[in-house]
Amino acid sequence: MEDKLVTLAILTYTKAQILKNVLENEGIETYIHNVNQIQPVVSSGVRLRIKESDLPHALKITESSAWLSESIVGEKETKKGEKSNKILIPVDFSSYSMKACEFAFNLAKTENAEIILLHVYFTPIYASSLPYGDVFNYQIGDEESVKTIIHKVHSDLKALSDKIKDKVESGEFPDVKYSCILREGIPEEEILRYAKEQRPKLIIMGTRGKNQKDIDLIGSVTAEVIDRNRTAVLAIPENTPFKQFSEVKQIAFITNFDQRDLIAFDAFFNSWKSFHFSVSLIHLAESKDTWNEIKLVGIKEYFHKQYPGLEIHYDVVMSDNLLKGLEQYIKDNQIDIIALTSYKRNIFARLFNPSIARKMIFHSDTPLLVMNG
Repeated sequence: MEDKLVTLAILTYTKAQILKNVLENEGIETYIHNVNQIQPVVSSGVRLRIKESDLPHALKITESSAWLSESIVGEKETKKGEKSNKILIPVDFSSYSMKACEFAFNLAKTENAEIILLHVYFTPIYASSLPYGDVFNYQIGDEESVKTIIHKVHSDLKALSDKIKDKVESGEFPDVKYSCILREGIPEEEILRYAKEQRPKLIIMGTRGKNQKDIDLIGSVTAEVIDRNRTAVLAIPENTPFKQFSEVKQIAFITNFDQRDLIAFDAFFNSWKSFHFSVSLIHLAESKDTWNEIKLVGIKEYFHKQYPGLEIHYDVVMSDNLLKGLEQYIKDNQIDIIALTSYKRNIFARLFNPSIARKMIFHSDTPLLVMNG
């Protein structure tokens, strides 16, 4: 039987080389493959791939070393601490980035928060001097080319800032404090690093919604950020009909009857209690199970006591195809936002069993609010 290759991590070329050397010293064959840099949805950088049969050994090596886990694979647990009063918006100068800005500025006005616009750019300056010509989809010939890329990035960011200024002056965006930050590296890695350093109260990311392809599942920046960080993430599809949270009337909160859902719901309620909306507690199931309905009724009663002013409905959504069943429920019940908890999972789980949050990014045109447990 063929031993297929699996992606262990997506890294900068330098980090991939370090980890490759570590793994090969342990007898694990390692390959560096390029990541498509033409499509902005897909991460920049390179894939570090190994044989599927070597995965347990490789995970043991990376996770047993604090240095490897934190510096290379980025799996270190985040320390608990006070969140700042900042809303982080990773931007890539697309129309869906501007949609995220619109929503974030309105929210920042209501919450008296500060906006941070973060753009991450990638300049493989070292590519031309290395003998690995197949690693990158394009090569940088000289230093002038790199300067051109950097100049364009600064120019694009200034254009975005000017566009936002115009929208503030015209009254389309509220006047709130905001700043722009540029970082070099792989988008999701730098977003995660910034979130660890500054602990924003919320990350708002624009997405293309349903148009994204399943093949991009492993590479979506938004999906990686949701899977690996501890900050709540609000993913706003480009064609979201509303502009601010005050327009949200119906929120569907997906529960798996995990006790951590109670903690997540409490955090969700406390974060958004200044707004008025009703909540539908839903559980996704492929077949009828009376016990699921009993548990859902119990949770509903608990929430009624805990949050007496909140209108709560409950449903079990049954379908052979859970995503299609959920989409139909959203349509039938005019759901504005889907809320759920995404528990931080290791590399193995992310590779072979993508989370429902990750799948929803690619299959839904409804905004997704993910609380990370």
